[in-house]
Amino acid sequence: MTAPDIVGRRIGLEREPIAIVDHFHPDPSSLRAFAATARFEPARRHYPGVRAALPDDYFQAVRPALSQVLAGVFGHRAGVALLDASFSIVTTPPDALSVQQRVPHYDAVEPDRIALVHYMGGEGAGGTAFYRHRATGFETIDATRASAYLDAVRAEVASAPPPSAYIDGSTPFFEQISTAEARPNRAVIYRSALLHSGKIPATATLSADPLRGRLTVTAFLSLG
Repeated sequence: MTAPDIVGRRIGLEREPIAIVDHFHPDPSSLRAFAATARFEPARRHYPGVRAALPDDYFQAVRPALSQVLAGVFGHRAGVALLDASFSIVTTPPDALSVQQRVPHYDAVEPDRIALVHYMGGEGAGGTAFYRHRATGFETIDATRASAYLDAVRAEVASAPPPSAYIDGSTPFFEQISTAEARPNRAVIYRSALLHSGKIPATATLSADPLRGRLTVTAFLSLG
C-alpha cells in the first residue's frame, strides 16, 4: 500500500483551495472489481451518465487521506457528514447533451459543502476543469450571486447556444482557470460552489462498462 500523496492549490482570482490526492484508496483493484459487478442505473439531476452504489467500507478506507485533506488544505478539523456518494460513469454522447450539460456548473451554494471526484479509469479519462464566468467574473457561486449568475447564463445560451459537445477549455463565456488531470486512483477535492465541469476528451470511451468507461467515484460532503 502506498501512502496518499496530497497537493493543495489555490486557484483563480478568488484563490479557492483544491486538493489533488494520488494513491487515494488503499486497494483500488478491489474497488474496481466491486464496480465491475455493481448495478448501474441512469443518474439523477444533470449527470450525463449512470451511477451505482459504493461498497459499504469505501469511506472507512479513504478516511485517513480525506481527513488529512480537510485539515491541511481546507483547515477543517471538525465533523463531516456524507450527503451523497456513488460510482459514476459518463455515457451520454455529445450530441445528446442538454444545454446545462454543455456549460460549467456548481453543485451547491453553501460554503460548507465539499465535492470529491475519485478517478478509477486510465490516463485518458480527462479530469476536472474549473472556470471563471467572464461576464460576472464569478469563479464561485454563493446565495448572493446565484440569481445574477443564472440570469446572465440564461441570456448567453439563449443568444448563442453552446455547441453539442462537452466543454473543452475556454469559451466566449467561460475562462478555464485550472485543471486536475485524471490518473488511476487520484482524487480531486474542492468546494461545491466552484464553477467546474468534467473534462471529457473527444476520444473518451463513453461505455457503461465499468472496466472500459470513465469510472469515477463522486461524493458530496457537508463540513460540520
